[in-house]
Amino acid sequence: MDKRRRALIRLYLDKATLVWNGNVVTGLDALNNFFEMLPSSEFQVNMLDCQPVHEQATQSQSTVLVVTSGTVKFDGNRQHYFNQNFLLTAQVSHNSTVWKIASDCFRFQDWANG
Repeated sequence: MDKRRRALIRLYLDKATLVWNGNVVTGLDALNNFFEMLPSSEFQVNMLDCQPVHEQATQSQSTVLVVTSGTVKFDGNRQHYFNQNFLLTAQVSHNSTVWKIASDCFRFQDWANG
């Protein structure tokens, strides 16, 4: 995330929404500003799962739910456990398919630090 932070917004739809610990960020400009203000980080993904979302729930748009969890440290601070869920949707043009993030929900799981 830190090495190519400016490129992160290319992964998102123009009107994508990120909910970061309950704070809503919508649109590419707001997402770019948000990612730029985050301190340096070290992420460790411990679990990753993907499954298709039924077309009836997405108006026949090909969509995949991605669920992750792991640990993150920001700027040398203490480690936090986190969960992050993405909805990826296929953007189809006449000659290619590109998957973009439509919705992204990140949440610290500090209760797990016991």
